[in-house]
Amino acid sequence: MPRRAPFTIKNTQIEAGAQRTVALPVSVLSDHTPVAMSVHVIHGRLDGPTVFVSAGVHGDEVIGVEIVRRLLRTPNLKSLRGTLIVIPIVNAFGFMNHSRYLPDRRDLNRSFPGSSDGSLASRLAHLFLNEIVARCDLGIDLHSAAIHRTNLPQIRISPDNPRTAKLAEVFGAPVILQSPLREGSLRGAAKDIGKDVLLFEAGEGLRFDEMSVRSGVAGILRVLHHVGMVSAKGISKTKTPSQYCNSSKWLRAPVGGLLRTFKADGDVVAEGDVMAAVSDPFGQVEREILAPFSGIIVGRAVMPVVNEGDAVFHLARVKSVSRAEEMMVEMNDQLTDDPLFDEDEII
Repeated sequence: MPRRAPFTIKNTQIEAGAQRTVALPVSVLSDHTPVAMSVHVIHGRLDGPTVFVSAGVHGDEVIGVEIVRRLLRTPNLKSLRGTLIVIPIVNAFGFMNHSRYLPDRRDLNRSFPGSSDGSLASRLAHLFLNEIVARCDLGIDLHSAAIHRTNLPQIRISPDNPRTAKLAEVFGAPVILQSPLREGSLRGAAKDIGKDVLLFEAGEGLRFDEMSVRSGVAGILRVLHHVGMVSAKGISKTKTPSQYCNSSKWLRAPVGGLLRTFKADGDVVAEGDVMAAVSDPFGQVEREILAPFSGIIVGRAVMPVVNEGDAVFHLARVKSVSRAEEMMVEMNDQLTDDPLFDEDEII
């Protein structure tokens, strides 16, 4: 059998059966310190798909970085087929500054496809799209909620792509949320060049969440097994299907004040249920927030101080409250039973 050709990225060759971390130059800071995007390539001995897993597109979304760290320690990758490209931190500028954004205050996930001679965000988007995304058959992009919010583990897919719909089922997150493509997003730019990207959302900015991490690692391994890149050994099977939601809505604070939440992420509510109350500091005025329809809470604010109009709950619509409740209990049990994939990691 002929030996598989090496994988080349930025003049660096990775032989079949080897792995290597490659630094892709991005920019130079004002004090002349170079900044690079570190890319870890695992080039399997045998042919297979090329898949990327990325995290830290928003610099404060550290939970994806932890998911990637644990993924790289799994024994399944030792016999990988194909090529896996892992980028733990796409936006190093934001990561170092604990910021969602780049130094120019631009959102990288609204800057695609980018340009080689544009703004800093545009140049980084162009580099990532052309050096990573364009060379892959599939991508999995890891995100969390912004700071002071948290997300239930969920996969977001566009409504018109049966392939990503199937892969989302394979991933096995508690919720699959149908979400349109946004202008300037990585998913949108990838679609324009014929590439599919699964978007995983879980947890809170600048925080770790054990169940979210487990959900992410297990889901990625399930997808890699499904596309024929790793064996099934040690990968937990999904015991219950994900809750599919084709629409959602952010519920907002009716007044400013102190927020008391009565429901948590993952809770299933019926239309009319009281979800929270907002009171003024004197306790003289109180307004309740009611569920406008039956749904599952896929995101919520964790900051107890709100202004009028602040997003408080992200509610995804469900058809059956009782069935959704059963599925969430089963899914929570499964996440609790999933292996850590990292024997020394207790959070």
